[in-house]
Amino acid sequence: MTNDAPPPPTPPILMEGVHPACLDNDQLRKECEETFGRQRGPGGQHRNRRDSAVHLRHIPSGVEIVAAERRSQQENRRVAWRRLRLKLARRVRRRIDTNRYICSDLWKQRRQGERMGVSPKHTDYPPLLAEAMDVIEARAWDVAGAAGTLGITMSQLVRLVRHDPGAFERVNRGRVARGWHQLRK
Repeated sequence: MTNDAPPPPTPPILMEGVHPACLDNDQLRKECEETFGRQRGPGGQHRNRRDSAVHLRHIPSGVEIVAAERRSQQENRRVAWRRLRLKLARRVRRRIDTNRYICSDLWKQRRQGERMGVSPKHTDYPPLLAEAMDVIEARAWDVAGAAGTLGITMSQLVRLVRHDPGAFERVNRGRVARGWHQLRK
């Protein structure tokens, strides 16, 4: 008999204070190590002539990413910093008390009644995703309860998380580990 259930999510990286995905660019850069190099693989005639690959490591959490799919180092840097913010939003958690939780100013500003309107390409998306994931994990994967804590509908919260496949998979793994059904794509 095969077990089709996904494995439980990896344990979160717990941190205190402001979530690193919410830091401004200068603050986040101070917490990171950035290196450049060459990456193997396809990419065209000029791909490995320059150190265009970008490797970022967030020192306090140990989260690392690499961006090397573009020929330009500058384009890879832009992709890398965005990718790092999203990975931090998925993996790093803050300890919160959901009974006394107060939404961030950004969350209140972006919320429209019980709706949350934000494009996954917008610069506000990673910090909003981080806040949503903090509350969802603090509520032990109870997405409906997390939506109530955040003041939006469950469908709006699922929509926000669904925009990031890694976050959506993490939530579903947590739900299955608790014996609950997966959220629908």
